Amino acid sequence: MNEVALRFTHLGHAYQPGTWVFRGYSAAIDKGRTFALLGPNGRGKTTLLKILLNVLKSTEGQVETYGRLAFVPQLFQVSFDYTALDMVLMGRAKSIGLFSQPSARDEEGALAALDRFRLADLAQRPFHELSGGQRQMVVFARALVAEADTLILDEPTSALDLKNQSVILDWIGRLSQEDGLTVVFTTHHPHHALAVADDALLMLGESDYACGAARDVLTEGNLQALYGVPLKKLSFDHEGRTVETFAPVFQSRSTSC
Repeated sequence: MNEVALRFTHLGHAYQPGTWVFRGYSAAIDKGRTFALLGPNGRGKTTLLKILLNVLKSTEGQVETYGRLAFVPQLFQVSFDYTALDMVLMGRAKSIGLFSQPSARDEEGALAALDRFRLADLAQRPFHELSGGQRQMVVFARALVAEADTLILDEPTSALDLKNQSVILDWIGRLSQEDGLTVVFTTHHPHHALAVADDALLMLGESDYACGAARDVLTEGNLQALYGVPLKKLSFDHEGRTVETFAPVFQSRSTSC
């Protein structure tokens, strides 16, 4: 029987009495699995993440977490000239203590984490000077040195170009498969979820959701109900393997000659 990393049961939240963002959501996420959370803007993805991180108390329901969680926010800037190494060392804050300095071992661990993401040569570079993809991987490194068991990622590919999206998705898969980490991430891209997620939850409505194996949940019908736009599942051969993805069908402007 698989070990559970995170479970929520009959979860619901209302910012105002009687006005539910979502209600009755339940899921169990097994250790070492990658779990995608999809929903349109305003459906409550960020609210659900805050509840899982214990930043927000749910109106009803229960959350159980097993092990340490680390949060990787959307792409962001910082106000001070922190170096990439400084940013990673922040992941050791709970272990270092409030009035203590990072030890040589902490710094070695932070440098090793940067090296894991091929960023060791940028350790002394100001964080705000890094590219979007590099900044996101620095924050991944920070989560690693925090010795987290579960990573919570809020739209990790937001505002990244296609190449950096591919790099981040590759690392999500590797952190799960090679490190045994549990990864929970939100996304607006069903093709990203199909590419790397083991399981998925679609926030279809206030009390309506679909949860299960990603390949079973990510269907054309479910995704059209989720986004209100037709999506077609495509399959093709690439470099000796069969690849499946989704493409939205947008209404194009008619042209005349």
